[in-house]
Amino acid sequence: MAATTVVLLVGSAGPLPAADAAGSVTDLVNPFVGTASDSNTFPGAAVPFGMAQVSPDTGYFAGYVYGGPRSRASGHYRAYDYAQKRIRGFSMVHLSGVGCGAGGDLPTLPTTGPVTSTDYADYAASFSHASERATPGYYRVRLTSYGGITAELTATARTGRQRYSFPATRTANVLVNTGQALHKVTSSSVTVLDDRTVATTVTGRGFCADTRPYTLYAITRFSRPFTAHGTWNGRTVTAGSRHTAGGGRRGAYLRFDTRSDRTVTATTALSYVSAAGARRNLDREGGGGFDTVRENARREWERRLGRLRVRGGTESRRRMLYSALYHALLSPNAADDVNGDYRGWDGRVHRARGFRYYQNWSLWDTYRTQARLLELFAPGEARDMALSLLKVSQQGWLPKWGLATVETNVMTGDPVTPYLTDAYAQGLLKGHEEEAYTALKRNADSVPSASSPYEGRGGNPRYLKDGYVPLEPHAAHKPGDYDPVQGGSATLEYALADAALAAMAHDLGHDADAERFLARGHNYRNLFDRRTGWFRARDARGAFTGPADPKDSVGFHEGTAAQYMWLVPQDLPGLVDLIGGRKRANARLDAFFGYDRLLKDPSGTARTVWVHGPFDYYHQNTYNPQNEPDLLAPYTYLATGEPWKSADVVRAALALYGDKPNGIPGNDDMGTMSAWAVLSAIGVFPVQPGTPVWGLSTPAFERIDLALDPAYYPGGQLTVTAPGVSDTNRYVRSVRVGDRSWPATWLTTDDLRRSGTVAFTVGGSHSRWGTGDDDGLPAIGPRRDR
Repeated sequence: MAATTVVLLVGSAGPLPAADAAGSVTDLVNPFVGTASDSNTFPGAAVPFGMAQVSPDTGYFAGYVYGGPRSRASGHYRAYDYAQKRIRGFSMVHLSGVGCGAGGDLPTLPTTGPVTSTDYADYAASFSHASERATPGYYRVRLTSYGGITAELTATARTGRQRYSFPATRTANVLVNTGQALHKVTSSSVTVLDDRTVATTVTGRGFCADTRPYTLYAITRFSRPFTAHGTWNGRTVTAGSRHTAGGGRRGAYLRFDTRSDRTVTATTALSYVSAAGARRNLDREGGGGFDTVRENARREWERRLGRLRVRGGTESRRRMLYSALYHALLSPNAADDVNGDYRGWDGRVHRARGFRYYQNWSLWDTYRTQARLLELFAPGEARDMALSLLKVSQQGWLPKWGLATVETNVMTGDPVTPYLTDAYAQGLLKGHEEEAYTALKRNADSVPSASSPYEGRGGNPRYLKDGYVPLEPHAAHKPGDYDPVQGGSATLEYALADAALAAMAHDLGHDADAERFLARGHNYRNLFDRRTGWFRARDARGAFTGPADPKDSVGFHEGTAAQYMWLVPQDLPGLVDLIGGRKRANARLDAFFGYDRLLKDPSGTARTVWVHGPFDYYHQNTYNPQNEPDLLAPYTYLATGEPWKSADVVRAALALYGDKPNGIPGNDDMGTMSAWAVLSAIGVFPVQPGTPVWGLSTPAFERIDLALDPAYYPGGQLTVTAPGVSDTNRYVRSVRVGDRSWPATWLTTDDLRRSGTVAFTVGGSHSRWGTGDDDGLPAIGPRRDR
């Protein structure tokens, strides 16, 4: 097959050219993608990174229990399950794609007739998908219960807007449920302030563990006066009551006469600071009619999503791409009020000055892909997110998995270090470099006090002494996860973080620290059992423990030793040598991906050999494209002299993504899996977390135009072209960067910024590109001259 050329342009190239996605790119987004699988996305209304994300909850529950080393595998609670036929309410707060129950605060539901039930599982309304519509920033559904009610949703950053079209009746109700959510509600309150306004608080806890509580404040203002109201406490409904507070099931109903005017609009403003903060947010963002707010939300999404334009590929693949980008831009979430006030993790109120404060940190999930995508597409917001983490550190300690205003200590390792060193490497921490380094060094070299709610690097005492985290599955610990319970994976993740911190230390002139952290970045070798040729956890005495077969390994969080084998992006050359050289490493990778079968049946191999269920983390020797531990593994071939195999594996994995409700494999985890698909489709992938290194692989479209922030990318544009590229015409044959031949399989952010062009030649068969001894992905350390 004749070769074709792919060109990557970085620089000033004028207006973005017309592409297949020209026009309204929001029309290419399907918010229902991920709602029919265990991806746990939601279809409701939000703006990018919004505090308010108002969406229907169907409330599917599957055996979730707190705690334990496999807490995330023990069950899940979907906010919206496409297979369900009843909606319990339209709640204000959601976490897109997470595996444990969280959010779902303040569900409201329109009904008619007497209020007799106070459990939203009982008063839930029926609906059909035929009546649903969702686009970025807007959702609509026709409820078939209660005489037929149409509900519409839209949002601003801090307010959720709901519009209900009732049948003609004297008893049109809006039920405001404060006592039920997707997590545990410990207490709540409702106060009717006047005949149009209700104030509520919800204090809740729980995300894969019994965490400390947080409180959400809200003010809901209706478009017209209600004619009656009441509250409930447990099963008791009290007409005329203006207030209820405490634990258990609580809420209020507001009643309207819709015989002459059938429409009622409710605007709910949120705050994690106070009721006064919610009132300020309502005053600032609560104006304008429903349709105006909806149009503003659409324009914001159009502006964001329109920074990416593609040409070529099928319409289904383009819809997949934009739906994935949409999901990747939903979080983290704005957490400050319009005046900059926010509630810190120390429980106190602080004020953000010169930045927006964000919360909800799925760091173990996002540091590999979604964080880097935001640094590319939304560097201003990514900067503020990094600064928000530094504020968390000032108030206590750097987090692992933050829910609202509290740490959950969920997941293992040290994900905040590659997250922040990545932000530093992309130039997002200017003026805060030493502040960030000081916080990261404290986290890497010590542990929080016993009285602190933060876990930090719980395995540090032995790791710093012996170079590994021992496996102690029954060790007492703080609520959440504990690194010695997963000593094998914790060791690998600490080593990755240490190497990333070494690069930052070297850049800042902390040479002694850099040498020390870089040496610790090689601690992955302390888990290598030369007898078996695999990583294995070690017990408190230093002996390898658990079955020798990697699929039955112990001590690896949500994965096996076979899948964690490739979580050494900081030193892939060293890992290859440890395995026994490129030939043996490639043989092991081929077995891991079922490569011979993959060539004959890519989609079938992906769906039957790789995929075993989103929560089936253990007892597999093969690639798991549904979870984070081996997300980087398809790109390992870029370090082993056979880079064309990355193209084979990536294309097969992309086949798992689609534009239908089952279109995301596994939990999306705050946009992590979606970001993997976007970056893989672009063809420039972040292969080494915590550093500015990108791997090169064939893009999935004939042309990709990215409008970038000129403050970080001079010229403000990056273009990838690949005429004739297809699933079969997918192999890189040569590359040029600027006016230079480029044999390496990787480049840096600075290369992208200054090069002007990167040109790929692709064809239907592979070449010798990227196969030389010096062409593969580098280890963290002094950069060789390319």
